[in-house]
Amino acid sequence: MLQTPYYLIDKSRLLPNMEKIAWLRAHSGAKSLLALKCFATWSVFDFMAQYMNGTTSSSLYEVRLGHEKFGGETHAYSVAYADHEIDEVLSHSDKIIFNTIGQLERFAGQSAGHVRGLRVNPGVSTSDFDLADPARPFSRLGENDPELIATAVERVSGFMFHNNCENADFDRFDRMLSHIEQRFGHLIRQMDWISLGGGIHFTGEGYPLDRLAERLKRFAGENEVQVYLEPGEAAITNAATLEVTVLDTLFNGKHLAIVDASIEAHMLDLLIYRTSAKIAPDLGPHEWMICGKSCLAGDVFGEFRFPKPLGAGDRLSIQDAAGYTMVKKNWFNGVRMPSIAIRELDGTVRLVRDFGYDDFAAALS
Repeated sequence: MLQTPYYLIDKSRLLPNMEKIAWLRAHSGAKSLLALKCFATWSVFDFMAQYMNGTTSSSLYEVRLGHEKFGGETHAYSVAYADHEIDEVLSHSDKIIFNTIGQLERFAGQSAGHVRGLRVNPGVSTSDFDLADPARPFSRLGENDPELIATAVERVSGFMFHNNCENADFDRFDRMLSHIEQRFGHLIRQMDWISLGGGIHFTGEGYPLDRLAERLKRFAGENEVQVYLEPGEAAITNAATLEVTVLDTLFNGKHLAIVDASIEAHMLDLLIYRTSAKIAPDLGPHEWMICGKSCLAGDVFGEFRFPKPLGAGDRLSIQDAAGYTMVKKNWFNGVRMPSIAIRELDGTVRLVRDFGYDDFAAALS
């Protein structure tokens, strides 16, 4: 048995997401690129590459990782490229997407002959949290003025729109896509390709995948463009757990269990967005607060129910621990960073990465 804590990626739980992505590609014509900002554990890239077309990035290191470890199409995007990195970005990408016309002009010489795109901010989104809303007031994410964008259409062959965020509502997606067509349709029809970004939760249970396929196919046909999607969470939802062990228990008005992991260090997104972790089945007469081992007072995974009281040595599996976890893990408090393991389709588990003191020391100076 592996020593906790560790992230466990289960290919049998990853597979249904991949099959839905492949089905959508076959029935809509839309290509899917893995959003590395959400998930970049390259030990399963060979598996995912059988179902997806490539990767999209947010930085030089991500685009290089996608190019070297995933293959297929490699789209480069960054909020801003630095002078010293642009040549390397271009060397590792098939398409480069600029966030602003200013960056497009700044690197016009180096990117000449490369497939170029521009991020467009449509002014609408599905985010309910200001921190993650790409269309928030004064947003820096993309150009928003159709007249200004029109001045750049001869220098790019595609646009990238990213305005969905954990959107499981097809009708809402449809309305926003219609808004994009109404406002930017005359510009879209001058392009060869359009990326609709990520945040569309189309691999979720009950999502009307057939309606999404029809809508994407119609959008592509009417505008004569190749459509790209950039699934992050949709690709890896429910595909991994964070395996932990109870180290100690106490009672302070509630039953508390301290585990050998930390929400701030190992599932940071939950802390940022004030969201509870998930433990399945979360049933039983005994309610316990699961707490991390860092010194942060609010290092709490959440409150859950169990069939019996918890004790030191008990193992717990924190669910849905793939997206925005491993890419954000850190060394806060020097808490041991979780290893990474993979459960193969035949049920065998293999350790693919372990972290120790040398890694902690190497991250500092």
